[in-house]
Amino acid sequence: GMLRELIAPAPEAGSLQAEARRITETIAADCGVVGLLAVEFFQSDGKLLINEIATRPHNSGHFSIEGAVTSQFEQHLRAVLDLPLGSTTLTAPWAVTENIVGGHSGDVCTSQVEQAMSLEGVHLHLYGKESRLGRKIGHLTVLGNNLESTRSLARRAAAIMKGECEDV
Repeated sequence: GMLRELIAPAPEAGSLQAEARRITETIAADCGVVGLLAVEFFQSDGKLLINEIATRPHNSGHFSIEGAVTSQFEQHLRAVLDLPLGSTTLTAPWAVTENIVGGHSGDVCTSQVEQAMSLEGVHLHLYGKESRLGRKIGHLTVLGNNLESTRSLARRAAAIMKGECEDV
């Protein structure tokens, strides 16, 4: 499947957060990674399952463009150029990223972009790809202090981008 929604930090991760870090650091050390290592996990029955490993900027880190002091893209360049790494501190308590996926209606309309961008706090990134059913064509990120309101706004903007929402 494709990541549809990402919440950072992972809510209610608890002890799994330390386990995810340990697993990721072990993989990075064993592989001699220089630069980024994205390890995408699923949580199932209180256990972590690795879904994907990528040694490059990854869609699961796109929230960092607005949501971290140093984005994954800048961090990768710093690492491969042997520059000091930047802070990964979050810029808000919550970041929610929704992927924009092509639907039945074809290309994204200007009115959809205008409606989504009129919602305060929505950061929209379209990749310039032709829209096809099921193809990822962009993402949006919303930052906030409250998870539920941040998630609600991100989902509302994503619905607009899918053409599922007429009102602003």
